[in-house]
Amino acid sequence: MTLLVPLYVHPAEDPGAWHRLITAAARTYAIVLNPANGPGTAPDRAFTSVAEALRAAGARLLGYVDTDYGRRDRAEIAEDLRRHQRWYAADGCFLDRVTATPGGLPACRRLVRAVRRLGATTVVLNPGVHPAPGYARLADLTVTFEGHWSTYVSAFSRPRWTTRQPPERFCHLVYGVPEALVPLAVRTAHERGAAVCGPVTGEPPNPWGELTPALNGTER
Repeated sequence: MTLLVPLYVHPAEDPGAWHRLITAAARTYAIVLNPANGPGTAPDRAFTSVAEALRAAGARLLGYVDTDYGRRDRAEIAEDLRRHQRWYAADGCFLDRVTATPGGLPACRRLVRAVRRLGATTVVLNPGVHPAPGYARLADLTVTFEGHWSTYVSAFSRPRWTTRQPPERFCHLVYGVPEALVPLAVRTAHERGAAVCGPVTGEPPNPWGELTPALNGTER
């Protein structure tokens, strides 16, 4: 079991969280870099520094790109990816707020093809819910749950089609997990078919700032 970590806090605001992440980089699937709801308009020296340290520690880096559920222009998305690549040497992209409906699938397919042509070696889709089956075949990883532990326990359902896909294609991002229950959260994700997860104790707005319980080896 490995972690996808969307640490949406500036390194200057919480350097300790980034230090812990760099130390544990080898146990992550990827780190999502999000300087300004995307790459921003200019390189951020603090993010450049942590990106270099993460790469040196063996981490895979993904640039955060908001698709606004298919409403953003593909040229804008492409430019976001190019900036992530130029400024932070991103290996791929984390496409957030993607559509989940059958009707949105053709446009999402074209988008994934476009970012791969730009050199994105790893593409993660985040609809935050189980999308129509075809989405999982487009990306390297699809986030099919993002939310609080209480919701994960009480309201999660798994479509039958996901059982025909390898667990390595799915990720569950779960926050607000009581520290004593982090091992249970990892086992639950595994039982629900997700080999990549992010069970952390933190709460919004930056749940993944509290990384220690999830990165101290309990995910094994």
